[in-house]
Amino acid sequence: QVQLVESGGGLVQAGGSLRLNCAASGRTFSSYTMGWFRQAPGKEREFVAAIRSRDGSTAYTNSVKGRFTISRDNAKNTAYLQMNSLKPEDTAVYYCAASSTWTFSAYEYSYWGQGTQVTVSS
Repeated sequence: QVQLVESGGGLVQAGGSLRLNCAASGRTFSSYTMGWFRQAPGKEREFVAAIRSRDGSTAYTNSVKGRFTISRDNAKNTAYLQMNSLKPEDTAVYYCAASSTWTFSAYEYSYWGQGTQVTVSS
């Protein structure tokens, strides 16, 4: 069982930066793929980024490549999403999630945080 708690969301102007944190409970954090997803009002939840457990390989959706960076600190049981050059279209509730497989599909993530709001003003 893994419990996830996000923090770090907020209101920022376009072009600004935020870092989201995802603190995990449990001693098996290092064995999970960690992913970040987001959901804007009236839209489906979409994949943002993922980081593999074994080798730290990363993957991003095209719209955030070059602006967002996912990372993890297994010693601290924490995953991060550094978001730079934010745009109004990045406004959404951001969720971190854990999966036992390397996947970009929300359906294959077993554990989810409660979400944190990110609002980017123009």
